[in-house]
Amino acid sequence: QVQLVESGGGLVQAGGSLRLSCAASGRTFSTYAMGWFRQAPGKEREFVSAISWSGRNTYYADSVKGRFTISRDNAKNTVYLQMNSLKPEDTAVYYCAVDALMFGVVTKSSHNYDYWGQGTQVTVSS
Repeated sequence: QVQLVESGGGLVQAGGSLRLSCAASGRTFSTYAMGWFRQAPGKEREFVSAISWSGRNTYYADSVKGRFTISRDNAKNTVYLQMNSLKPEDTAVYYCAVDALMFGVVTKSSHNYDYWGQGTQVTVSS
């Protein structure tokens, strides 16, 4: 069983930055790929970014590429999402998720993720 707790969301003006954190429980965190997803009101949940278990491979949605950076610290069981140059369309609830397949290949599909955090609200004002 893995538990995830996100933090770092908030209200920011367009062009600003936020850093989301996702703290995970579980001894095998370092063997799991991690992902960030978001869901805006009235929209489906969408992929934002993902990182391999080693941290060597990262993936981004086209809409955030060049502005967001995903990273992880396996010693702290934490994954981060640094968000720069935020836009109003980035407003959403952001969720981190674990693909609980040890040493698995990173995927962008939410169906492949087994555990989810409760989400953290990010609001970008224009």
